Amino acid sequence: MTDETSPAPFDLIGARYDESFVERDVQMSEAQWLIEQLAPGSRVLDLGCGSGLPTCKQLVEAGMETIGVDESSVMLELAARQAPGATYLQGDLRELDALGEFDAVITFFALLMLPRADVVRTLEDIRGLLRGPKLVLISMVQGDFDALPVNFLGAPTTVTAYPPDRLRQVVAEAGFEVLSMREYETQAEPGRIEVQLYLRAKAV
Repeated sequence: MTDETSPAPFDLIGARYDESFVERDVQMSEAQWLIEQLAPGSRVLDLGCGSGLPTCKQLVEAGMETIGVDESSVMLELAARQAPGATYLQGDLRELDALGEFDAVITFFALLMLPRADVVRTLEDIRGLLRGPKLVLISMVQGDFDALPVNFLGAPTTVTAYPPDRLRQVVAEAGFEVLSMREYETQAEPGRIEVQLYLRAKAV
């Protein structure tokens, strides 16, 4: 949990997050796939919603009942302006008990902010929230490290990553059927290229 005496990393990053990412096509196409699997009005959780762009905006425009959760008040203020129509809640990504049930959960580049032990527990908790189609979209960064200290866009934080086969295994062990995984090389911030993993799954 974030230390109350220190700002959340994304409070410091703020709008620079959206400015740094110029390649969002894959993220948007994955969200569009999910939208096409769901009936309008389906309840969808965007866990680690950040600034609301592009995912919450896509979900709202598709007629989904959208709930965005993030630990950063700065990012949530941006989301309320940039993607109005969703319900935004500030909270720890690991504390999901009070959120109710969802037809689908999206967590793009949020679980990587947690240590591996918490990634596993959070995936198990997500499974417990799902009803109906029980779909989940996950994106992570390819690598092999646990809570590695890094500096991202000028803010100190930690990042966790898995090799593709290990991520598949972790998701399956949490109670999901992995439907697909795609790997993409992209510019994550100016001057740095990374391989991103996008995984589609269904709770079983």
